[in-house]
Amino acid sequence: MKKLINSEVISYLIFGVLTTVVYLIARMLIFAISQEATISAVIANIIAILFAFFTNDRFVFKQRPQGWPKRLVSFFGARLLTLVIDLALAFFLVEQYPQIIGQFVNQDLNKVNVIESLIAQVLIILLNYIISKFLVFKDRKTS
Repeated sequence: MKKLINSEVISYLIFGVLTTVVYLIARMLIFAISQEATISAVIANIIAILFAFFTNDRFVFKQRPQGWPKRLVSFFGARLLTLVIDLALAFFLVEQYPQIIGQFVNQDLNKVNVIESLIAQVLIILLNYIISKFLVFKDRKTS
């Protein structure tokens, strides 16, 4: 357990932060070129997911090179699943029922959005780790 915490989990968090940086840089650059927020968000997400896959595959879960295309498809599927969860939480907790969180912040919609975003991100990080560890990167590790 201690070895897991000291290596895999820490590596996962470090590469998660790097993935966020990659996403932000890609989104800003693409938006500067295209002036299209939606397009830049989609392309930046694809770039970030690819970066996350290859860093998780090689450095976090230390997978053998064989079988990476199958893992990539599974990884994309998992990320799409957590995106749907993120969108559902935003829709229900911010747009449809903001009073659930709003009762604690004087119904301030901006604060509701921030709190929901934080809750969603914690849940998504945990789900992505669990899905990655037990469903995507379950092959034998490299030595």
